[in-house]
Amino acid sequence: EEEESEEEPKLKYERLSNGVTEILQKDAASCMTVHDKFLALGTHYGKVYLLDVQGNITQKFDVSPVKINQISLDESGEHMGVCSEDGKVQVFGLYSGEEFHETFDCPIKIIAVHPQFLRSSCKQFVTGGKKLLLFERTWMNRWKSSVLHEGEGNIRSVKWRGHLIAWANNMGVKIFDITSKQRITNVPRDDISLRPDMYPCSLCWKDSVTLIIGWGTSIKICSVKERHASDMRDLPSRYVEIVSQFETEFFISGLAPLCDQLVVLSYVKEVSEKTEREYCARPRLDIIQPLPETCEEISSDALTVRDFQENECRDYHLEYSEGESLFYIVSPRDVVVAKERDQDDHIDWLLEKRKYEEALMAAEISQRNIKRHKILDIGLAYVNHLVERGEYDMAARKCQKILGKNAALWEYEVYKFKEIGQLKAISPYLPRGDPVLKPLIYEMILHEFLESDYEGFATLIREWPGDLYNNSVIVQAVREHLKRDSQNKTLLKTLAELYTYDKNYGNALEIYLALRHKDVFQLIHKHNLFSSIKDKIVLLMDFDSEKAVDMLLDNEDKISIKKVVEELEDRPELQHVYLHKLFKRDHHKGQRYHEKQISLYAEYDRPNLLPFLRDSTHCPLEKALEICQQRNFVEETVYLLSRMGNSRSALKMIMEELHDVDKAIEFAKEQDDGELWEDLILYSIDKPPFITGLLNNIGTHVDPILLIHRIKEGMEIPNLRDSLVKILQDYNLQILLREGCKKILVADSLSLLRKMHRTQMKGVLVDEENVCESCLSPILPTDAAKPFSVVVFHCRHMFHKECLPMPSMNSLAQYCNICSAKSRGPGSAILEMKK
Repeated sequence: EEEESEEEPKLKYERLSNGVTEILQKDAASCMTVHDKFLALGTHYGKVYLLDVQGNITQKFDVSPVKINQISLDESGEHMGVCSEDGKVQVFGLYSGEEFHETFDCPIKIIAVHPQFLRSSCKQFVTGGKKLLLFERTWMNRWKSSVLHEGEGNIRSVKWRGHLIAWANNMGVKIFDITSKQRITNVPRDDISLRPDMYPCSLCWKDSVTLIIGWGTSIKICSVKERHASDMRDLPSRYVEIVSQFETEFFISGLAPLCDQLVVLSYVKEVSEKTEREYCARPRLDIIQPLPETCEEISSDALTVRDFQENECRDYHLEYSEGESLFYIVSPRDVVVAKERDQDDHIDWLLEKRKYEEALMAAEISQRNIKRHKILDIGLAYVNHLVERGEYDMAARKCQKILGKNAALWEYEVYKFKEIGQLKAISPYLPRGDPVLKPLIYEMILHEFLESDYEGFATLIREWPGDLYNNSVIVQAVREHLKRDSQNKTLLKTLAELYTYDKNYGNALEIYLALRHKDVFQLIHKHNLFSSIKDKIVLLMDFDSEKAVDMLLDNEDKISIKKVVEELEDRPELQHVYLHKLFKRDHHKGQRYHEKQISLYAEYDRPNLLPFLRDSTHCPLEKALEICQQRNFVEETVYLLSRMGNSRSALKMIMEELHDVDKAIEFAKEQDDGELWEDLILYSIDKPPFITGLLNNIGTHVDPILLIHRIKEGMEIPNLRDSLVKILQDYNLQILLREGCKKILVADSLSLLRKMHRTQMKGVLVDEENVCESCLSPILPTDAAKPFSVVVFHCRHMFHKECLPMPSMNSLAQYCNICSAKSRGPGSAILEMKK
């Protein structure tokens, strides 16, 4: 069940081998201590081995003939303390000659050297048997011992961190402050029914003030805090607060911190279903998240250690290396190392679970940190997995990202897709520029489409650059297929595109024209094929006359107007379309064809005939008149007659052919000829409807009295009263308009006169910078107290009065000499300033 679990484990395990295997084949491990640089292993036969992190033996010490109970190292890893079951205690330097030897009369269960033992001021260590003794080195290298605690049974566990020493005896856990020489607290054990020698206490410091206690099935997290000065009295300066306390399912054999979580080594007993006997099961290593009154299990792993069936709770130890988050599970016959899983392990697990996409994403995110895996290998495994599942399109799409610019891998994958008959799936994702694969690869895919999917083939030809494959090979293949299906438009169009890639524009153009394809004009423009279409103008016009004419007119320098007109000689309707658009662009370019255009307009486009006749200055009027008269085009004939100066015939034709009095009146107004008005009145005098029309419109051009006097007595004229009223209203309106204009003129004249008066009344600034325009000396004297005379004209020219000539006898007015020399216009008033 655990192997099939979808939850990823937090730790990975491996057995410590090499020298450790050799040791444990003949001996049994009793204790172990971990340093960042090396391991120290104690055995039941009194040996201490120094090991590297791979388990290789680097040093061996024969300490005692009996079991080693405890090994302690300082933080530097240069000093070691060892105690054994026969009461021997040794503290010595691994790289120095200093050494302490002592043999007690009872077994010494624990030893702990000061973490800073390297310093001369910290030469201290503690040992525990029936008493907890503190040894301190005094002057002359002598050692002094003092009892820290006794009387509560054997001391079985001790941990020293900074200035705090924590130890456990049969009654509970104590903490001692080495600086103040005070015991801070006593934490009693919860389950007193358990034998302390079989179920020992597990202690570990998470940091310098946080102690974790595991005993039986109970875990307590204690925090050492400073007591407030006002609360001290006779109490220690520090106190302990239990911040978290909870129970576990199994018996605790070891504890270690992992960030804000805990690693717990548990001893497990289970009951056999068959015999109903209790037996030792595999130990468990759990990661838990402590909460104030409970805990949350993050992960739980059952460990297979050698001879686990024979081990007791006291036989297991959990040691850890803080620097690398390594956890060592020590049993008599085995040492297992647990490590936090790194990104490579995470990817291993994802690949094992066939979560290839997640594995690929994890590798991309952590590509600098992974060591054993390569993104490309994961990607290829992912592609193979998708192919196996039949997800060919997804596999092909992923190739684009995974294979990148590796041409060799691309070609390998294409052949794999060919073997399973899925070339079509990978075709949209093939690289087209960087890198470029061998032409054979692209040709192979094109042949695959050509055999089964003409539309897909055409799409690839459009999308792929023509230089990816051998064009002539594909052209030949398309021709072979066209032999079987010669009218297939998709193949023909694709062949035209292939011809274009091959610069065989003539053949491409013929196919486009035969297919009447919209791209024909783009092809002509893009590749400048005007020389190839000189004999295909009719075909182009038949296909799309508007686009064809625009193209021909835009490129007159390549295909002349004369050539186009000649080519369209047998198709006058197309010739008209071309010449009409030419005339719209420029009235003069096709002047030599204007005579021809008269007939073309008359035949195919009469609505535009009259505008043509009006706008053309090169049209032969006699020829136009002849054609219009033959076809009885009255409006056009009237225009031509009037343009040729025969206004009376034109007016007569309007009245006799069109019978349109309004048009006749409009024509008379345009010509503004008195004789035409006379003819119009004479023609209308016996036709009451005409008289009504004249009365309604004649008022502003001819005196209505001339018409009214000629009306015969007794003639009944429709709406005569309204017409007369309108004449009077028009006359009255004219009078009102004249009066209104007169008032506006008078008001404007007065307004301008006032403005001129105000302007001329304004003063003119005269200062030291102004000079006399005659003598060019400053206009103002240096001594302002003396009288002086200055003449300033409105043109802003200034003179000393004595510098101006005297006015003549004919005109007493005085003018500016400068301005009057330029123009003898209206004089300017004179402003004379005297001071």
